[in-house]
Amino acid sequence: MQGDGVEIKIERIVRTKRKTIALQITDNATLIVRAPLNVSDETIMGVVSKHRKWIEKKRGEILSRDPKFSKKEFVNGEGFLYLGKYYRLKITRDQQEPLKLENEFLLSKEYLPIAKEVFVNWYRKKAQEKISERVEWYARKRGFRYNRVNITDAQKRWGSCSSKGNLNFSWRLIMAPLPVIDYVVVHELVHLEEKNHTKSFWNKVKMLMPDYEKHKEWIKKNGYLLRL
Repeated sequence: MQGDGVEIKIERIVRTKRKTIALQITDNATLIVRAPLNVSDETIMGVVSKHRKWIEKKRGEILSRDPKFSKKEFVNGEGFLYLGKYYRLKITRDQQEPLKLENEFLLSKEYLPIAKEVFVNWYRKKAQEKISERVEWYARKRGFRYNRVNITDAQKRWGSCSSKGNLNFSWRLIMAPLPVIDYVVVHELVHLEEKNHTKSFWNKVKMLMPDYEKHKEWIKKNGYLLRL
């Protein structure tokens, strides 16, 4: 569609039983529209046109990203993030473990056909270990009481806190620097006491992490890199 001289291309319209229209700009800077089953194309175009400036702004932000994200090919020399640092991948022979980290990621050639699954499992295990450790450390420091730590497959929701006191974190978070992981951990722990992002909430976050804003900004700018 066209608006004020700027063409807005819809990559895909996904109709489901949802109640509202949602616009999503993907990491490839394309527009996906999620809409209710009975909404007309005309109505969708109207919503897209209304939000044209927002769409162009988000697309511009994604197109200007540096570095760019490239989908992993699992080849020798490719870089993979762990705790904020890139490690090169080396395909090995005669290795019993599917994947291990020893100054570089060593992936058994036998597991190359399911390399992504192997990496996800490795990241999940490390996330469970490290994030649980950080949650426990901050909880003891401030006296927070939580139920359990769950590792999820969430793509963009780095953490959440349930009404039952369960803390949920995406396995992808283990790719981020440790201070950034700590920020997300602190954020969710504070939600045990403060459900909304009020001034009181941010004051409590700052008490535990005075420099939280720079870590919050890091994940806002670089979160798109935390994936395979």
